[in-house]
Amino acid sequence: MSEKIRVTIWNEFRHEQLEEKIREIYPEGIHGVLAKYFEGDDKYVVRTATLDEPEHGLTDEVLNNTDVLFWWGHWVHQEVSDEIVEKVHMRVLNGMGLIVLHSGHHSKIFRKLMGTSCNLRWRVADEKERLWVVEPGHPITEGLGEYFELPMEEMYGEQFEIPNPDELVFISWFEGGDVCRSGCVFYRGRGKIFYFRPGHEEYPTFYNENVKKVLVNATNYVAPVKRGDSRPEQAVNVSEPLEKIKEKQ
Repeated sequence: MSEKIRVTIWNEFRHEQLEEKIREIYPEGIHGVLAKYFEGDDKYVVRTATLDEPEHGLTDEVLNNTDVLFWWGHWVHQEVSDEIVEKVHMRVLNGMGLIVLHSGHHSKIFRKLMGTSCNLRWRVADEKERLWVVEPGHPITEGLGEYFELPMEEMYGEQFEIPNPDELVFISWFEGGDVCRSGCVFYRGRGKIFYFRPGHEEYPTFYNENVKKVLVNATNYVAPVKRGDSRPEQAVNVSEPLEKIKEKQ
């Protein structure tokens, strides 16, 4: 697409403020690291937003000028306003791309879009994670080999209670033997959602170059398609048909 992609990176931003160990890893917040992925590329316009800002930083003005929304949350999903969740939900249905990271699988917005519990198995044991590319022709995998590894991550494992993805891009294997569908694309209305499993706050995962490639590729992939028509956002009564309807005898 020729127009700039407007990216908003939303982060709960609590761990980094309250835990010294996490602040040492992400002194500018996880959102700060993600925002740097796009620095120097005039294809993107990037802003950040956090939970404790007014309206969680997701005002109507921000959402209406967002093509792709990143979502990282963990501790306090319940503090996210239902009103804001509803607005994000409608924006996705109307074409905004959504990238949900790690513990965002339990966020209000992801559960609402999935219609399931999104529960899974988990364990924090400094395990190696190997992410296998299972759809090598997919645009999100551009620039990757057949797999890449993260030296330490939190384990998420099956059964992951989500609907079957419309596109399954990655499957993770963990040192302890568990596996997880870790890169999943879903279509909802006019919008695309990419769930990407890695990103536990205790590890420097978001500095990994392969993770960066995945998330920049995903931004391009879930960005809305700019069409020449003016499709209504709500159902309308089409009183005038395109073709003449024959009178029935």
